[in-house]
Amino acid sequence: MKEQKPKVIPFTPYQKFAVFILAITQFTVILDFMVMSPLGDILMKSLSLKPTHFGLVVSAYAFSAGISGLLTAGFADKFDRKKLLLFFYIGFIAGTILCGIVNSYLWLVTARIITGLFGGVIGSISMAIIADLFTLQQRGRVMGFIQMGFGASQILGIPIGLYLSNTWGWHAPFLWVAGMAGIVALFIAAKLKPITKHLAVQHDKSPFEHLKHTIAKKDYRIGFTATALLSVGGFMMMPFGSAFAINNLHITQHQLPMIFMIAGLSTLLVMPLVGKLSDTIDKYKIFIVASLWTIIMVAIYTNLGITAFGLVAVANVLMMMGVMGRMVPSTALVTSIPEIQDRGAFMSINSSLQQIAGGVAAAFAGTIVVQKDKLSPLEHYDTLGIIIICISLLTIILMYRVNKMVKRKNKEQRENLPISIEV
Repeated sequence: MKEQKPKVIPFTPYQKFAVFILAITQFTVILDFMVMSPLGDILMKSLSLKPTHFGLVVSAYAFSAGISGLLTAGFADKFDRKKLLLFFYIGFIAGTILCGIVNSYLWLVTARIITGLFGGVIGSISMAIIADLFTLQQRGRVMGFIQMGFGASQILGIPIGLYLSNTWGWHAPFLWVAGMAGIVALFIAAKLKPITKHLAVQHDKSPFEHLKHTIAKKDYRIGFTATALLSVGGFMMMPFGSAFAINNLHITQHQLPMIFMIAGLSTLLVMPLVGKLSDTIDKYKIFIVASLWTIIMVAIYTNLGITAFGLVAVANVLMMMGVMGRMVPSTALVTSIPEIQDRGAFMSINSSLQQIAGGVAAAFAGTIVVQKDKLSPLEHYDTLGIIIICISLLTIILMYRVNKMVKRKNKEQRENLPISIEV
């Protein structure tokens, strides 16, 4: 007997608002990180940074975000999720303002550490809220809309950020992001309802005990590993994306915003479609197709030489479709692993390991990529491509195990049986 396809469950008006406010929150957080990539060439020239140093600027955010996630994991299910979101979002805003006023490499690294301590936890809190407010049959579409924040950051944020940096200096984009985030924080405070359902089912008396019990569950650890590996590829390529485009592909500083805008527009159009397909077909099948597509495009893009603007734009669009297309179904599956009483801790640990893995990847990429002087091409970028391809193949295997766990869990729920989690 064939397995029935899940029915599409419509959103309530409040759910639509929740999706919007979480998507725009993610937009500002992603934009703060994303703006580092197009500013890479400007920062490397303005502060006389080598690729290794710039890799550390990027990884500083990731490492601090990872540490913050681990430190807050035990407390993540002990408070109203709305209050947690506001607390860390305000800290993120303060860190971003600091990025916009510093004038040296060391202070920039410090500012990125502070921003990461707060900003790195926001994504995990948002994922816990999504798991609380939306069913599995709705989460593919929710993730599609949330991931649109990535596309929007490229369509609107990165080109405007580059324009601001070219006009008023590299500080301006950070101050602009902080200003937008301040407005979003007011909407969260005024309109988002308290999220406290998880508080009624807490059993662990201390945060440390809760953290220990969450890490001890085997199914959870498989989810942690899968998402950590997924983050490695993006962190390896992204920090040096603008420098590669300018110095190797010979895209100009004025053409660079258009490259990001075109790629972002494609993401904005494709993500809702991928989310809908994930809910109506099969999340793992969509993930496999997107992963194989990513492998092909990474192999092509990282081996390009001097290339016409139009071809670079098309290649970026096709690669971004694959990279972002993986994130929608994989995130929807991983958020279905934890029980309600563990969701905050699970998402915090998951985000933490993801950020730490990404930080290691960015720092490692900085040791592989070589640039002899400020104007010479980047060397060994193709080596990064080979590593990313190998990791992508591993994620297909791990996500198969995650998909199998989620289907087992759903079957047990339908049969009203106790859900067993291996320890």
